[in-house]
Amino acid sequence: MQSPTFDVQAAHRHFAAACFNQTWNYLEKKDRTPAENLVMISTCHASLWHWTQFEKHTPENISVAYWQLSRVYAITNQPSNALSFGTLCLNMTREHQLSPFYLAYAYEALARAASVANKSEEVASFLEQAKKITETDLEGDEKQQLLTDLATI
Repeated sequence: MQSPTFDVQAAHRHFAAACFNQTWNYLEKKDRTPAENLVMISTCHASLWHWTQFEKHTPENISVAYWQLSRVYAITNQPSNALSFGTLCLNMTREHQLSPFYLAYAYEALARAASVANKSEEVASFLEQAKKITETDLEGDEKQQLLTDLATI
């Protein structure tokens, strides 16, 4: 096999971000078709894969990729997958002791996934944990962003 004539690591970094952004475009679209949902899921998985191939990826990159996958699966009404990726997000965040912002968003992902799974007690517990972190550890734009997202659950 011939070596590529481009910087493979730069390509992985580029496609990780590009696929994340494309997924976000689909997430923001009001009326997605079933075909667009499949593309959204695919671009989201591609983003995670490219992050794992990028040698300089951070735990934050992977945590956010898991968070986005959880959200994509929640929005496409696939609670089992949403809960699985929300749990991976929480585990990554805890394992690497990421900032409270990432921890609060891990709980946001789990609350959203539990909501789709019709697990009201879990929704309440995850929301409470996310709100506690938001009130005690976040400020400014981070706090407002998280409160806005929590209000959509």
